[in-house]
Amino acid sequence: MTLAHPGWFFLLLLLPLMAVVAVIIALRGRGRWDRFAAPRLRGALIRRSGMLPRWLSLFFLLAGCAALIATLARPQGDVGTKVEKTKGRNILIALDLSRSMRVDDVSPDRLGQAKIVIYELLEKLPNDRIGLIGFAGTAHEYAPLTVDHKAVAETVGQIDETWAPVGGSDLTAALKLSIQILKKTGQKNNALVILSDGEENENEAQLNAMIQEAESSGVYIHTIGVGTPQGGYVPNPDSRMGQVEENGRPVVSKLQPDVMRKLAEETGGKFVVANGGTNIPAMVEAATRDLDSFEMKGRERRIVVEFFQWLLLPAILFLMISIISGTRWRGLRMALLLMGAFFIIQPEARANDATEAKKALEDRKYQKAKDGYHRLADDSKLEETKARYRIGEGVAAYRNGDYREARSAFSGAMMTDDPKVASSAHFGMGNTLFQLGWQGLADESYPAEPEDVPDLDRFETLVKERLAQMKDSDEESAGRSEDFIRMDSLMMNWADAVRHYDSASRLDATNKGAVQNRDTTMIYLRKLKELLDEGKKDADQSMPQQGQGQGQQQPGQGEGGEGQEGQGGKGEQDQPGGEGDEKEDRNGDGGDKEKEESKSKGAGDPNESAEEKARRLLSENSDLEKGPLSQGRVDQRPPKKDW
Repeated sequence: MTLAHPGWFFLLLLLPLMAVVAVIIALRGRGRWDRFAAPRLRGALIRRSGMLPRWLSLFFLLAGCAALIATLARPQGDVGTKVEKTKGRNILIALDLSRSMRVDDVSPDRLGQAKIVIYELLEKLPNDRIGLIGFAGTAHEYAPLTVDHKAVAETVGQIDETWAPVGGSDLTAALKLSIQILKKTGQKNNALVILSDGEENENEAQLNAMIQEAESSGVYIHTIGVGTPQGGYVPNPDSRMGQVEENGRPVVSKLQPDVMRKLAEETGGKFVVANGGTNIPAMVEAATRDLDSFEMKGRERRIVVEFFQWLLLPAILFLMISIISGTRWRGLRMALLLMGAFFIIQPEARANDATEAKKALEDRKYQKAKDGYHRLADDSKLEETKARYRIGEGVAAYRNGDYREARSAFSGAMMTDDPKVASSAHFGMGNTLFQLGWQGLADESYPAEPEDVPDLDRFETLVKERLAQMKDSDEESAGRSEDFIRMDSLMMNWADAVRHYDSASRLDATNKGAVQNRDTTMIYLRKLKELLDEGKKDADQSMPQQGQGQGQQQPGQGEGGEGQEGQGGKGEQDQPGGEGDEKEDRNGDGGDKEKEESKSKGAGDPNESAEEKARRLLSENSDLEKGPLSQGRVDQRPPKKDW
């Protein structure tokens, strides 16, 4: 038997000192009360307790401390050593170290993104031998194939583009070195993982030869593209502009996946793009699962048996006996009763409050239920429990018609990690936002009974009435009327409601109500857009046509163009009527004015009409049924890649 921490035994020297001090204190205090009472009154005034409980308490205290000190010393039994043996595969990682890997079109940059992928691979494949090579203009082995993933991770953390002695991106050299390293393992099947932003290969014959050699050597190549098709400028700290330049222009580097896709497809591997939503470690693990595994000899591990638990339990028991034997129970009894009552009554009171709030909700006493759930949520310490009480508060406020209070309650319930609770919160928020929009349109709540649900004809009538009121209000006030604000809030609330329904169904696939309510909301939104488009069409047809002479429209001018004020030849502006003047108007100030007007309205011009504002809002939220939009970038073809 050995001790892992024998130094703790020096504390045993304190135990005799503690015993001597305790005896001295007991003897000195024994006759202290005798000085305050006459001998004949001592029996009545002084209540003496027996010394046995005190000495037992001291004994068990010292024994418990001794056992606890022995526990801290950690006695161990040495069984021997064991050589770890695991079954794994050979996986070599080739990392691009060219300067283009510092482009920041992905976060933090391409090299940083590639390192994150490597760390995830090391964590996902703990039993495989993994090595690392870096390549730019040449290729070099930086970490041999090993099961010591910690050493490989340290190398990955330090490596950067300055480790490459020659610039460029020679993918053929990386393939050649990788195949040589994997051949030396003697295994039939091995995997090569290449992380790069790609390149335009100039020597296709040499690349095809390396692909054939990889196939004959049993090397399966998996390629991972790092970067975006839009690309970014290649940084250069030594340059005045901080970018790599060629012919006076900054160089743009883009992800070029063609060669990497070819390598993967022709060797039986897979090609993916990092940061593209694919679980790359899981993909590599599945792709390498069918490779031949072999038994590897790992580290020697010393096997010990811990005995500290055999001393820890007696130490705890001795300390408990010491406390019990030395306690005067008369004063402690009331304290224990109060503590027990506190721990029993508080949960019971909270349970009673929750029951009362639930009963009030069932009895349709919504205000009482809302207040009860609100107090429970404020008093709760657990976030999940608090979120459930917030949902109860939101349901009570919703049924009571207090939609703004319901919105606040459901918003607070979303701060939870439980997907079902969060789904319920999003569902309640979607219903609340829909009701707020409907109230703004019809001045009443949307009916809950199926037989009272309004049809599209009723909805069309309500919208047309509101649009007519908006038009009259705009003509009178020339500003944002109350009807305008109602229609604006309607569209924004319903658009947000659709998003919350989507979140509810995504968090909980069984939430069919969210899907149904989303479809209903989208039907109303589409119908609203149709009615607004019809109103715009009627307004355009009723507007006078611009032109010359008897109202004939000039070629090249649309309705309501900026070229003329009225229907006459020149209008009130001093403009010649020739063809050259029309071109000047289209390319000069008139065109600039149209651009400025269009730009200002796209950002929310306060002078735009109510119907224009409504159509713009619907257009901005029309992507609810579309996928994510890709960012645009000017397509520049980069020059020959030698960086």
